[in-house]
Amino acid sequence: MPPLRAPLPALVLVLALVGARAAASDVVADPCAPPPEPELTRGVTVEGIAGAGTECGRDVWSVTTRGLPEIAHLPRVTRFGVERLEGDGRRHRADLDALLADPRQPLLVFVHGNRYEHDEAWEEGMLLAARTCAHCPEAARTRTVIFSWPSSQQGILLRDSRAKYRRAQSEGHYLASFLARVGPDRPVAMICYSYGSLIALEALEDLVHAQAAGRVGVEPWIGRTAPFHLVLVAAAVRHDALAPCGPYRETLPSVDRLTVLYNSDDLALRFFEHVDRDLRTEALGHEGMPASWVPRGTAFNQTDAAPIVGISHAFKDYLCSRPLMARICSGAGRGLCRPAGAPGRPPAAEDAPPAACPCDLGGG
Repeated sequence: MPPLRAPLPALVLVLALVGARAAASDVVADPCAPPPEPELTRGVTVEGIAGAGTECGRDVWSVTTRGLPEIAHLPRVTRFGVERLEGDGRRHRADLDALLADPRQPLLVFVHGNRYEHDEAWEEGMLLAARTCAHCPEAARTRTVIFSWPSSQQGILLRDSRAKYRRAQSEGHYLASFLARVGPDRPVAMICYSYGSLIALEALEDLVHAQAAGRVGVEPWIGRTAPFHLVLVAAAVRHDALAPCGPYRETLPSVDRLTVLYNSDDLALRFFEHVDRDLRTEALGHEGMPASWVPRGTAFNQTDAAPIVGISHAFKDYLCSRPLMARICSGAGRGLCRPAGAPGRPPAAEDAPPAACPCDLGGG
């Protein structure tokens, strides 16, 4: 009798759209080794960021839905858990009104992927904040918000991935509930990794439909006076999500700049089709998308990360690459503080190179 073997998709899905992330202890100890990059403070911890001699990267908050039930529509009210990084280097409870107090301060929203504990979401969100500061010193006024959703491991392999795929769709309604409170004059950039991309698109679909229906209490997301930039990294969402007949096509008019970092060698996303047995479709984060799908007026940039990260699905590998971090930073921050549609917006070119310091998050 031949030896028993697990099916290849199941073996690959042990990465399961979580990414082959380092353990939390590795992230804290030395997030981008080897070799360390000189502009990145070694040991990205709450204490390390709070103790740095600069304000850049210290304005970090989290909005969490952990403990909340699955839902099927945009809720009227959501009781988020809110935390902020305080001057003592620790996380303290806060409230949503305080987070949104300055209606014009730029928000950088990070939506993580699968199999993150809350502490791990914080660690990677702080790493993102630190890397943004390293590449973009002007980012001092930007408020980083970690959207922490219940993605802790449930079961193994494919079962866990399918459960989180369904949960991610539900989480989109919660993210929409948060974004519905962000005024149209506030610049927003969202950096979404893996299943975080699905959450973001579900949220934008909710907001666009709520705006069209004239729903009270939902801020407009089409025709905002401040820009909205969307960065999708290794997106665990169907490859035709934004196609002319795709399920999230109506969200594109709300986006001023769309940046896609896909990986044609991503070992986990190669088997995305097994996550949804009804769709059986490839992942946007594995295939990329044609520039022709993007409407006029939306700046677009796309990069295949395969030559840099290889088969990895790990967000940390994107953050610790200088060229990929430059793409993320450029997509999220360049021109964020200009009014939407103002002169000086970058052209909607797929191959537009990033500027040497592409983020002007702190300036007008």
